[in-house]
Amino acid sequence: MTTMRAMTMSGAGGPEALSMAEIPRPVRVSSEVLVKVHAAGVNPIDVKTRSGKGGFGAIASFPVVLGNDFSGVVVEAPYAAHPLQPGTEVYGMGMVPRMSGAYAEYMSVSLLSVIRKPVGLSHIEAAGVPVAALTAWGMVVETAKAHEGQRMLIHAGAGGVGHFAVQFAAYFGAHVIATGSSRNLGWLRELGAAEVIDYTAGPFEDAVKDVDAVIDLIGNVQFDTASRSLKVLRPGGIIVNGPSGSWPTMAEEAAAAGVRATGFQVAPDGSTLAIISRLLESGEVRVYVDKVFELEQAADAHREIAEGHTRGKIVLKVCEG
Repeated sequence: MTTMRAMTMSGAGGPEALSMAEIPRPVRVSSEVLVKVHAAGVNPIDVKTRSGKGGFGAIASFPVVLGNDFSGVVVEAPYAAHPLQPGTEVYGMGMVPRMSGAYAEYMSVSLLSVIRKPVGLSHIEAAGVPVAALTAWGMVVETAKAHEGQRMLIHAGAGGVGHFAVQFAAYFGAHVIATGSSRNLGWLRELGAAEVIDYTAGPFEDAVKDVDAVIDLIGNVQFDTASRSLKVLRPGGIIVNGPSGSWPTMAEEAAAAGVRATGFQVAPDGSTLAIISRLLESGEVRVYVDKVFELEQAADAHREIAEGHTRGKIVLKVCEG
């Protein structure tokens, strides 16, 4: 077999820019593993890249296959004695668009970014984990240093990254305050939020103050959420901004407010994903998949995630299993 089915993109555009095609199957080289993809996560960065933003500038040639998150089965291992032999169930995060993505039947990925799939998780569930969970871990644990007694405000707590952020912060003992819509408030409490704020009921800054850290998963693209968040931080507190390009004046505004600010970019780190896997296997953390689309429905999945009201994750089913 030298070709595969894939959802491809031949240029920037709306969801209609995605189309099914038969393309060459990736060739495994060096320390990569070739994976038969069973499911692929859909993330906001996919939508940005498809529209000509995000990682679009790094695309070397077309057509290109999007999708960083994957869960599947090893088809080819780097060498005979490697632990991830053919038939091993794995999951991880690819380097898209540097490499071909997960919206396809096969994907070749670096050993540094692929590990065994958590026991007890289906491929659909596992595909919803890597990008969102690694982003949340990097923002909450590595950057904001979640710890006992810390007051942490998490915006968009019910989203893909947000629902992991709430769980990680609570796991490490932080007092979590999460914003969300009215339909998600109860669910946010179940995830570990000590306080919840309905952002549709009034300004969040009227309901909270003196927080040590803000996990900003919105930026200023909607209602100047990032700038308004500076008002609720204690002096010397930190705001960690996730969505790239969502707050161009971050450094200047934070300095004027007397607080720290930083952006964050996720990396496909298998060692950190292994820690997250143990939390998933123990039940301390869980992934929530809101909707599942067939690979051929990737355009509909993009439309759904662009609306910004997803609870947890959206996943594409690439093949049965």
